[in-house]
Amino acid sequence: MWFEILPSAAIITVALSIPTFALYGINKLVLGNGYRRNMDERFARVMYQRDVRLTVNPYIQNGLEAIPDK
Repeated sequence: MWFEILPSAAIITVALSIPTFALYGINKLVLGNGYRRNMDERFARVMYQRDVRLTVNPYIQNGLEAIPDK
């Protein structure tokens, strides 16, 4: 019958969703933040490198006070 496919569909759905939810925990352990920045475009990579250079943690919001005066 048609309902015999439901257990298999549930197993496949759970197996495919595990990596999505596991990435939050992995990023939390490695980066200290649950969310990764999107590095698809060059501008985003440059801004990430700028934040790392100015402040050690690029995930903490910083204002003008984080930029050192020269």
